[in-house]
Amino acid sequence: MDIYVGNLPWSIDDDGLKQLFEEHGEVSSAKVIKDRETNRSRGFGFVSMDDDAAETAISSLDGSEVDGRNLKVNKSKGKS
Repeated sequence: MDIYVGNLPWSIDDDGLKQLFEEHGEVSSAKVIKDRETNRSRGFGFVSMDDDAAETAISSLDGSEVDGRNLKVNKSKGKS
């Protein structure tokens, strides 16, 4: 399952995002989306995990505080 993670702290990178979710299960990929021109975080990212671990991670991390910011975590709606 792909998970959308919003309101990320500006300081977090791909590895930090992966570590945050690894507490809830195996992470197959974690990517913080960056601005093409400045290479700075855009404040959101995506994580891929198996469905059971993803459900646990979503319920545990949605609304949790990381570096003073409350995360928004939910199932990714995908590209349409």
